[in-house]
Amino acid sequence: QLQLVESGGGLVQPGGSLRLSCAASGFTSAYYAIGWFRQAPGKEREGVSCISSSGGVTNYADSVKGRFTISRDNAKYTVYLQMNSLKPEDTAVYYCAAQWAGVLNRLCVFDSNGMNYWGKGTLVTVSS
Repeated sequence: QLQLVESGGGLVQPGGSLRLSCAASGFTSAYYAIGWFRQAPGKEREGVSCISSSGGVTNYADSVKGRFTISRDNAKYTVYLQMNSLKPEDTAVYYCAAQWAGVLNRLCVFDSNGMNYWGKGTLVTVSS
């Protein structure tokens, strides 16, 4: 009952930046933690970042720490992933996913299991 739509992907030069958006529609609640995941060609899906329903807790994979920033605007039902200093190895389809948190407003885990809803993904290509 919750629909997630990613946007903002595209082609960017190494060292460049992109901002991904994850917009929620349908049944919408502020009681979801949101995770960003990515899947590179020929590789397994991996967790990138997450943000708790309150926005008060964020976590990042070591590979993106210091370069990516996750944020959310619950009034707009949108979560963002600001990606800076992009590297070719960041090339992947990026997915957002929602996990029902209820009163656990500091829940923030970017494991695929446990996510209740998934977007269809947006492609990020980092290349010269």
